[in-house]
Amino acid sequence: MADALDAARAALADRPAWLVGGAIRDRVLGRETLDLDVVVDGDPEQAARAIARAAGRAACFALSEEFGAWRVSARDASWQVDVEPLRGGSLESDLALRDFTVNAIAEPLAGGPMIDPLGGLADLAARRLRLASSRAFVDDPLRVLRLARVSVELGLVAEPEALRAARAHAIELVDVSPERVFVELRRIVAAREALRGLELMHELGATAIVLPELEALRGVAQNRFHHADVHDHTLEVLARSIALERFAVGERDDFADTDELDRAIGACRADVAAALAEPLADGMTRGEALRWGALLHDAAKPLTRAVRPFDRRVTFLGHDERGATLAREVLSRLRASERLRAHVAALVRHHLRLGFLVHERQPLPRRIVFAYLRATEPVEVDVTLLSVADRIATRGDRAERAIAAHLDVARAMLGDALRWHADGLAEPLLRGDELGARLGIAPGPRIGALLEELAEAQYAGEIATREQAFAYADGRVRDARRRSE
Repeated sequence: MADALDAARAALADRPAWLVGGAIRDRVLGRETLDLDVVVDGDPEQAARAIARAAGRAACFALSEEFGAWRVSARDASWQVDVEPLRGGSLESDLALRDFTVNAIAEPLAGGPMIDPLGGLADLAARRLRLASSRAFVDDPLRVLRLARVSVELGLVAEPEALRAARAHAIELVDVSPERVFVELRRIVAAREALRGLELMHELGATAIVLPELEALRGVAQNRFHHADVHDHTLEVLARSIALERFAVGERDDFADTDELDRAIGACRADVAAALAEPLADGMTRGEALRWGALLHDAAKPLTRAVRPFDRRVTFLGHDERGATLAREVLSRLRASERLRAHVAALVRHHLRLGFLVHERQPLPRRIVFAYLRATEPVEVDVTLLSVADRIATRGDRAERAIAAHLDVARAMLGDALRWHADGLAEPLLRGDELGARLGIAPGPRIGALLEELAEAQYAGEIATREQAFAYADGRVRDARRRSE
């Protein structure tokens, strides 16, 4: 960030410019930041291009036509500078147009004392979140979500007046662009205190507007194997997913049973931590995307709930498949990337799959392991972890025994899943054209099916050479011909 600040100072030394908002706030709080917000008294495009030239290899583009903001971003994404025009004719007027007092602190870019007309520094010291003006939510209803996000990211407590105003304006979130909503939601769900953020969203009336699928889970009763309704179960699964991620990197989590987490992933902690830290899409890691899988894994339960007439047992048949479609719809509405949509949908679609394997012979035959990994690829690691969080968060009748059995299967599967994730499927012993020429089969679906059977047999250790592969395939073709005669 020092390079970005130096570039901004060098580029704007001849014009009035101020560092504002988050960078100053975070410095006061002792937090690292990769973003700078700069206000200029003049043309923000000209200022942004000057910063880009001073920084060297940096991208420069318009960020908001409505507000006239421009962004300068390092090519390696190590920093960014947002440049905005001065509003209201003076710096004090500009600061009064901001969301919260803690974000309405400025400092001359060239250096000098902080400018704090609204008392933001005192509010930071008191860990207090206060509106910069009574028009804060009128000017931008997205700030209702931002109140929840800033509260949980910075550990600030919103003043009652701010909470009342946010509730009054939450309905106006319907008019905010989905892209902007998703930015705030993404950061709330990624926050260390994500559950508190979601709770605050509900208290403000925001969840029903921006994530109604989560709100719809409240009060949906489950069967006797669950101790909570679908909503509270979902939040527990999210909490357990976060605990798994923290456990993997050696952090303590008061919500978690360390023995259970150790039983599930103990031997693989370092590899799990590395997998979850991988960048995925939309600025998220795989670990942060796993949180969205937890949040949406049972989203279709209200749509699939039924009560069996003969024993009055509650069922949710098909909620995994229907939920995958719903998860994709939610993320599409929020304008998430296709990669994130597909990833989360796959988590939802397959979150029950490992649980079905608990009833198979243990240890699992290699062909069954292959079938699981093949079906869940490329979320084989992530969905295994989601199943652990889901199982630990289900504590109704006979829970202790069921949890132990599930964790044992998950621990065994996780090692295979991590290896699959790292190395992929082994190089095939035969190509399709070789197989077709040898067996006299024309290119088509049959060749594809045979290659898949060979991959399964190879993974199971039943074949290891080309000749064994030819012999295996020849036997399968002969068997098929005999059955058709």
